[in-house]
Amino acid sequence: MGNIRRSRGYSYEYLIVNRLNNRYWTAKRLGGSSVGLPDIVAVNNNKGILLAIEAKSGTGDALYVPSDQIERCFSIANMFRYYKNKHVILAFKFMRKKRIKKNHENTYASRKLVEYYKVADILGGKRKFPQIKCNYTGETFVVSESASKKFELPEFKMPFPKNINKY
Repeated sequence: MGNIRRSRGYSYEYLIVNRLNNRYWTAKRLGGSSVGLPDIVAVNNNKGILLAIEAKSGTGDALYVPSDQIERCFSIANMFRYYKNKHVILAFKFMRKKRIKKNHENTYASRKLVEYYKVADILGGKRKFPQIKCNYTGETFVVSESASKKFELPEFKMPFPKNINKY
């Protein structure tokens, strides 16, 4: 199961990189958690914009970004002082198949494929970064040991067409 999840994550990261790479943007997949870096870094050198992106994909109704992954996005973004506009983006992809447990077995139901791109810049001033949860409808939450509390992160307009059926 871990390999399926990992390959789904890599696939989504490569999809974002391929969508971003054009004449204005350059994006690279960095290797993510295994090397302590964000999943993706993208730059627009003409406009001085840097994006540190953490990408999550899955078949459930909620996807989570651990606090250490958010922290490393800010760490990398803050290294590059040249860029006037730096953003930490949390990318969420909810797959067409929804995983459902029935009688202790996984089954799948069809649903619409959805993607959300959330700007997490507001978290940059915090001493301790929270874990963030995004649900299938795009609502975001701060997760603590005891509960999750709704915490709205604004949508980020990615610099590529949002025609997800094309890919």
